[in-house]
Formats: sequence, C-alpha cells, structure tokens
Amino acid sequence: MAGAALTAPLLVVAYTVASAPFTVRLSVARSDFSTDRITVPVGRPITFELDNRDFIDNEWIVGSEAFHAAHRTGSEPVHGSRPSEVTIPAHEIRTTTITFTEPGTVRYICHLPGHEAYGMTGIVVVG
Repeated sequence: MAGAALTAPLLVVAYTVASAPFTVRLSVARSDFSTDRITVPVGRPITFELDNRDFIDNEWIVGSEAFHAAHRTGSEPVHGSRPSEVTIPAHEIRTTTITFTEPGTVRYICHLPGHEAYGMTGIVVVG
C-alpha cells in the first residue's frame, strides 16, 4: 500500500510535466528580436507569444530555407491564419502555436524590406 502511494504522485508529476504548455516569449524592439536562438522540444505544441514594441509593424516567419526563399520574393503585405507566418502590428502582441514534428533547426526571419539584412533573424533548435 505504501509503495502505491509513492508511485502515484510520481506518475502524475511525469504526466503533468510532459503535457504542460510550452510557451516562448519573443519581443521585437528597434527592429531586432530579443533573442536569436530558441530551443524547443520535438512533437509538442509550442505557443509563441510575439510582442512588438516597435513603432512599426514586423513579422515572424519560421520555416526551412526554401520557405524563406519564397517569402523573399513574395508580395504578401499581411499574414493571416498560417501559424508559421505572423504579422505583428506595432505595439501589439500576437500568439501562434506550432508543433515541430522533426528534430533539427529552422530559421525565423522578418521579411519586411531591409529587416533581414539588418539582422532581424534567429533560429529555432528543435530536439
């Protein structure tokens, strides 16, 4: 009986940790992300809270190099319902949730004119 009492809380704790929400907070100020490297677990929903403290709009686009190549030549001024493409209006916060299904590294970039060249990029390490 005492053994069962000891294992039950451990199982609950293990379940709680594995299923706990995983939130990443990322801010933008002076056309720069607050960090250029984020590490997240694979196969778990990640909520990104994107806080734009700039006086101008920015965007947070995360994906493969081919994905970014398409955005560099794209003409979408505003991003809507795709979780990996978020427009963040000036002085506003947006959230999006993504589940990365494979380990590896992907980049996030603001593709507004001049922002990538200015260094508004980072990486997400999944694993």
